[in-house]
Amino acid sequence: MPRPGNKEELIEASRGNFEKLNTLIDSYSSEELEKEFPEGTLNRNIRDMLAHLHHWHLMLMEWYETGMKGVKPEMPAKGYSWKTLPELNKKIQEKYRHEPIHKVREMLGDSFYRTQEIITSHTNEELFEKKRYIWTGSTSLGAYLISNTSSHYNWAFNLIRKSMK
Repeated sequence: MPRPGNKEELIEASRGNFEKLNTLIDSYSSEELEKEFPEGTLNRNIRDMLAHLHHWHLMLMEWYETGMKGVKPEMPAKGYSWKTLPELNKKIQEKYRHEPIHKVREMLGDSFYRTQEIITSHTNEELFEKKRYIWTGSTSLGAYLISNTSSHYNWAFNLIRKSMK
């Protein structure tokens, strides 16, 4: 599916890729859900992947809430830069590593729903006009939403599928 270019496509891609990801996860047995991924991947299992997606939803919502108040949010997170993403992602993995997968799935479902509320609350222009909001810089709100929803779910789907072979 090509990168969404409008609100309707963003809704379709984010919901569709989220559903595709959940369908894949539902296809695994309880034992498979606990299976460790091959060495070399930061996220060591499906739980880690889902926690990663959930936490990035939370960060997106924080950027959004701060940015819509006219304040420049700390992105990607306080104390981290885009160049230090590996360290941030390691911190995220460590934060959730003791959570049971069913709880992580519940948290992800909740944060997914909240990201969808952001998408549906905006017009196409509010989502896809570049430089509309100071906090999004030279890009659009939609670009941030795509990166943290449809594209992120597709990345997770592909990594899980590859790691479960």
